[in-house]
Amino acid sequence: MDFGTNKPIYQHIYDIVVERIIIGHLREGDRVPSVRELAVELQVNPNTVMRAYEALSAGGIITSSRGIGYFVAEGAAARSLAESRREFIEGDLENLFRRMTTLGITAEELTTLYTNYKKQQNNENK
Repeated sequence: MDFGTNKPIYQHIYDIVVERIIIGHLREGDRVPSVRELAVELQVNPNTVMRAYEALSAGGIITSSRGIGYFVAEGAAARSLAESRREFIEGDLENLFRRMTTLGITAEELTTLYTNYKKQQNNENK
């Protein structure tokens, strides 16, 4: 995990769980790692993981079953994708465009770089 940003650690954990749902590592109805399991995996305090899980629950991304654990909620993949896309477009993309303008990078250059990136990813996944 990269804790070098101004984002709180629990938000990083939230983002990790959301990403796992979006890419299909966690599917609707799947059990989410317990607070302790994820705390050990990420080497963070269990209270921090609990805070992330509370935020995920409040957002309808995960649900809890008392005594059993946490599970990916129905519709979580679509909600997670929509939320992540919105955050990217409203935050990261604007920052990217600003940086591109400052550095004189054109949309055409970016398209070429992105196309090359996708080709490389496809080759690595074969």
